Amino acid sequence: MIATQDRVRIVDTTVLSDNWYILRKVTFDYLRRDGSWQRQSRETYDRGNGATILLHNPATGNVVLTRQFRMPAFVNGHDGMLIEAAAGLLDHASPEKRIRAEVEEETGYRVRNLRKVFEAFMSPGSVTEKLYFYLGEYDASTRIGHGGGIAEEGEDLEVIEMPLSEALAAIERGEIVDGKTIMLLQHAALQAMAAGVAR
Repeated sequence: MIATQDRVRIVDTTVLSDNWYILRKVTFDYLRRDGSWQRQSRETYDRGNGATILLHNPATGNVVLTRQFRMPAFVNGHDGMLIEAAAGLLDHASPEKRIRAEVEEETGYRVRNLRKVFEAFMSPGSVTEKLYFYLGEYDASTRIGHGGGIAEEGEDLEVIEMPLSEALAAIERGEIVDGKTIMLLQHAALQAMAAGVAR
């Protein structure tokens, strides 16, 4: 088996935009499985890595999500108001430190029993970002603020609390369409199912 680094030869990298994050065009030679080299070009959008978390109340079975406007979804035919798990870019902080701060900013809750569950590339065909996925617990006693995000950064989030079963039904109805949120909700549902079977 040939190592990946021996199958890829970077020929040229051009920065197309660095207005918000960095969009590059990468030209490279790729060694195909049949032994031939093929010249290819791909655009890569580098916005850094991020972290996301699903807050769950084990006593009530509720989860905390947010609703916010997303321009890319809007220009793709959606109304733009997406229901999501709290998330944010790392900005050179550790994933755990960043998600603790982000969940407080967005939801107003301080997380307890934070647990990393997995990592995933969300759109590896064009976006370099890797997300770190977490589960955490909350209850009324961990509420330290109103949430809503940071207004100076353009954030205007509505905090939503609902039963996990209702969030799963919202996926089925097409009301929750954010990938990271669907992954976390389904992971939580599988864990709840496994715990029920174990009992």
